[in-house]
Amino acid sequence: MAPLTGLAPAKINLFLRVLGQRDDGYHRLDSLVGFAEIGDRLTVEAAPDLALTVSGPFAAALRATPPDQNLVLRAADALRTAAGRPDLGAALHLEKHLPIASGIGGGSADAAAALRLLVKLWGLDAESLPLAKIAARLGADVPMCLLGHSARVGGVGELLTPLRLPRVPVVLVNPGVPIETKAAFGKRIGDYSLPLVTLPDLATASAMADLVQRGGNDLLRPALAIAPVIGDVLKALRGTPQCLAAALSGSGATCFGLFPTRDARTEAAARIKTAHPDWWVAGTWLG
Repeated sequence: MAPLTGLAPAKINLFLRVLGQRDDGYHRLDSLVGFAEIGDRLTVEAAPDLALTVSGPFAAALRATPPDQNLVLRAADALRTAAGRPDLGAALHLEKHLPIASGIGGGSADAAAALRLLVKLWGLDAESLPLAKIAARLGADVPMCLLGHSARVGGVGELLTPLRLPRVPVVLVNPGVPIETKAAFGKRIGDYSLPLVTLPDLATASAMADLVQRGGNDLLRPALAIAPVIGDVLKALRGTPQCLAAALSGSGATCFGLFPTRDARTEAAARIKTAHPDWWVAGTWLG
């Protein structure tokens, strides 16, 4: 079979509420996620064994990661083990365009893309494989990235209710400070939140902005304690003309701003990039 290529899109938490902690240490969540039209790109092709190469602006950090800790290789190995085919191999190439440990699910999206593409490359029957269980074992964000569609998220990330979001212009900004999810949860203090009882009709960018502001992100304070520069990022986004709402995604440090038009988004991204040339800034669509 010819090589297969797929996008591993950035995941955005429009809101994130931490409801409690289970005995196993995982936290119960209430969130709404959408996916941007930018991300990493993964290519797979037939090979005698599993091998991964990495390129792109954020490749250096991944090259230093031991193979047994790399989510893409772990996903590939878990898939062939579940299929009872340890003999299967693939050459995987990842173009890493998203910042590392940035709250937008880069590694999780990469693992989900590996599962999707390798099922096709290896000619496996997806219906007979426990893909959801494999994804959940790889990480809390992997099931939602495997779904690859906007959804209400519950449990520790495995309870997914797909829903439709409008296509909204968005600016993503990361100040270059990685934040490990475990560290952000470790800094969280105070009472747990209640879930949002109902969601409004999310037919417009304004409705989504209202939800972002109402839902909040319970990891914002702990993320700020780790990386105070997040406050500067939010200030920069909120200071651009026509920004409808700005918030932190996941455990950070990537923040996002919603805009009413593509032109407003383009102007905002240009302003922030000019003022902060060392930040990662991307204008795209969220849906």
